[in-house]
Amino acid sequence: MSNWVKVAPLEDIPKLGARVVRTKDMDIGVFRLEDDRIFAVNNSCPHKGGPLSEGIVYGDKIACPLHSWKISLVDGKAEEPDVGHTACFNTKVEDGFVYLELKA
Repeated sequence: MSNWVKVAPLEDIPKLGARVVRTKDMDIGVFRLEDDRIFAVNNSCPHKGGPLSEGIVYGDKIACPLHSWKISLVDGKAEEPDVGHTACFNTKVEDGFVYLELKA
C-alpha cells in the first residue's frame, strides 16, 4: 500500500534546488532538476549523514555538502570510487503540484 503526499507547487521548488519532507522515520529531500524532473531520496548521505538537500545539484546528481560525495538522484548510488547508496522515492507532478510516494 502506498500513500501519495502533496509536497508543494512545482514552482515553489527552485530549479537545481530542493525541499525537505519530514516523516516519522526520516527526512526526504525532494529535488527539482534544470529540466523540471523531480527526484526524491533519503536526505542523509550514505557516507557521514550529510544533509543532501543542502548540496549542489548538477545533472541528475547531488554533491553532499560535507565531503562532496556525488549521489545519483536516479538510483541513490554513490559515484565511484565512493561506495554506498541512499533510498529513493517515487515522485510525480500533477496539476502543477509535486507529490511524493510514501510506502505504508
